[in-house]
Amino acid sequence: MLRLSAVLYILVATVLGGGAVTAVLSMRMMEAWQIAGAFAAGCVVALPIAAVLGRKMYNAMKSSSTPA
Repeated sequence: MLRLSAVLYILVATVLGGGAVTAVLSMRMMEAWQIAGAFAAGCVVALPIAAVLGRKMYNAMKSSSTPA
């Protein structure tokens, strides 16, 4: 489950960090610390999301494994 969550974190953090940076730039906040802070906030928010998604996907794969 940890490996699945790690892969999901890479994807989720990229999406949330990029979205946060886009939001900050659209508000014309052009300072480097504002852009970096938005990306860091997106990465922090992505941690629990990736963990929950990984747990749900792992449990779904584990419970629905039927022999062929």
